[in-house]
Amino acid sequence: MQVSQAVDNCLEYHRVNSQRNTLISYQFLLSKFSSAFGDRELGSITSEEILSFLTRLCDGTKQATKRTRYAVLTAFFTFIRNSYDPELENRCHAAILKKSFRPPKYAPWKMIEKDTVDEVIFRAEKTRDRLLLELMARGGLRVSEALNLAPKDVGDQKLILRNPKSGKDVEVVYIPQKVAQRLTEYIHDQGIKPDDRIFPIGYAAARMIVKKAGERVGVKISPHDLRRHAATYASRAGTPIEIVSKIILRHANLSTTQRYLGKVSDTEARKWIEDLYR
Repeated sequence: MQVSQAVDNCLEYHRVNSQRNTLISYQFLLSKFSSAFGDRELGSITSEEILSFLTRLCDGTKQATKRTRYAVLTAFFTFIRNSYDPELENRCHAAILKKSFRPPKYAPWKMIEKDTVDEVIFRAEKTRDRLLLELMARGGLRVSEALNLAPKDVGDQKLILRNPKSGKDVEVVYIPQKVAQRLTEYIHDQGIKPDDRIFPIGYAAARMIVKKAGERVGVKISPHDLRRHAATYASRAGTPIEIVSKIILRHANLSTTQRYLGKVSDTEARKWIEDLYR
């Protein structure tokens, strides 16, 4: 099978079965691959040629981006092998490619204790600021998701996120009852219209709110630290990782969630074991 035909078949499959962001990733990489090898037989392409192609395409990009593009091309070969040509060899499995595009190493994140996060929230100077902090720290929202909320998206403890990062049309977030009540009262007191943004500020302003809130209690934090705290606290409180992943963080896979949770210290491990077998 020629590369151009294989690419068409793969993209047709993803148009029907995959989310928008996944399709975009495949369209970008496979269009480049087809331009480079379109009239070639897919099985004739060598691992060295694939390495050269990916090296050119990924020049100047981060290791995570390189790994993603390598993974897409690997999945493309696997798809054609499973669907059309069982004898096709997946050239992306060559050792030199696996080594060149190995997963990036992530430095462990510093976890913020619950008491510290509580103090950051309680000492917020404005109701607006406190709500922003709570939506990230209690609901696991990304700062962009919190800033895009409108009153029409708020239904008691259930929030509707429109055009989320995942590429879905909408996602659902659940927040604690007390936070939901404060949010509803704020919307009413401010007279915010159903389609207007609840927090009409920019990303930089929101980051500054978080930064200053942290400085008041002597810690350096970012909006994403608060989102990670929501996951870490839920996990340490015994929430199943599937709930943390799919409901709080809304990740596509558990491996991403596990990076958020960080490492468990010896002291913490002993505490959990003792609590478990009391």
